[in-house]
Amino acid sequence: MYSIPQLYNDFIRGHRVTTDSRSIQEGDVFIALKGENFNGNQFARSALEKGASTAFVDDKAYLLSEKCLFIPDGLGFLQEIARYHRHRLGLPILGITGTNGKTTTKELCQAVLSKRYRTIATQGNLNNHIGVPLTLLSMDENTQFGIVEMGANHPDEIKDLCEIADPDFGLITNIGQAHLEGFGSYENIVRTKKQLYDHIFRKSGKVFVHTEDPLLMQLSEGHTRILYGKSEGDLKGEIKQTLPYLVYALKTLKGDLYIKTHLIGSYNFDNALAASCVGQYFDVNPLHIQEAIESYRPTNLRSQLVKTAHNTVILDAYNANPSSMSVAIKNFAEIQASPKILILGEMRELGTVSEEAHRKIVSLATENPAHTVFLVGNNFEHCCDNRKFIRHFKDTDTLIEYLKVHPLHASYIFVKGSRGNKLERIVEFL
Repeated sequence: MYSIPQLYNDFIRGHRVTTDSRSIQEGDVFIALKGENFNGNQFARSALEKGASTAFVDDKAYLLSEKCLFIPDGLGFLQEIARYHRHRLGLPILGITGTNGKTTTKELCQAVLSKRYRTIATQGNLNNHIGVPLTLLSMDENTQFGIVEMGANHPDEIKDLCEIADPDFGLITNIGQAHLEGFGSYENIVRTKKQLYDHIFRKSGKVFVHTEDPLLMQLSEGHTRILYGKSEGDLKGEIKQTLPYLVYALKTLKGDLYIKTHLIGSYNFDNALAASCVGQYFDVNPLHIQEAIESYRPTNLRSQLVKTAHNTVILDAYNANPSSMSVAIKNFAEIQASPKILILGEMRELGTVSEEAHRKIVSLATENPAHTVFLVGNNFEHCCDNRKFIRHFKDTDTLIEYLKVHPLHASYIFVKGSRGNKLERIVEFL
């Protein structure tokens, strides 16, 4: 039986590793993974035909050529190889998790750190037990800094991801209610997110903490931390405006800056300030921090400002949970525009608290009224009232059919919902 170091040196080192046979490039290494609804072993032949140098399979029935190697467990092998590769490189790694804002914070951190270091970060939201090892394996001897986003929807997942990535620095954006169906309770969410801190503290690393988040301050108390906030910390910032984009002042060790972002909403201030703090700690020139954040444009369905032929749309349709939805509704209420329309998709994976959570969101939308509120999804059906400005649609397709007959014009529209709603599809009808 081959050892991990031998397999790494003989077959992995110097090659791009992929689990997707559709993206094979000449010389790639293909690792077959299996799931409930797929069997990657079936694509080993295709991967080799497209130019893969080696295909690792965990089913001996697919040992089709001398370029196929058998491993007992494809996923376990991917994770072990990634862990070995990470330690062999020995570069500093920042782990980022949180309920809201982790992907935007990760992208901002990458933009900032790339001004000084050759940086590799998680692509998109590939932040799970497959995406984390693939992110690590995309780093090479030329990489100077790694940023690994870590997501979780079940207890102890952050602990498992930390064992693979072994981050030296950590940043939790916030801890709220999300994926309660998988976690079972808010207490399990807190415990799981805190596992990033626990891992960092065990290896005497450092964490970046928002001073105005009492929970994060409590969870990190007594350990080495770098603080950021509005009035206290190693880096201080202040919101100057939020319309049409966030603008904030930044007090750095080398002077004050005025940063004009292309981010929507005051809720993105924490993300930008976190990235600014990371940049300052790792000695990125403050002017380069400013340049990086001002140049960043969200393109991933997160707080995108879209000008259509007829309306102005804030598209935040990648994900939604009670905390992010509440903050977004309150922020939209502050916008001075008319008419304003809220299009809210249902929140998924909330388990037994789903009905109460959706009622609270409708109540909040009523307290911060827009001219019209469109609610999309069955989870909203039980809490719709008879108010004339609220309309309910069972799904996105039904809303699209309505918009075709009742087009919206000259409106300021906010669109937010869980990924399963696919609300981005409505933009072409706005």
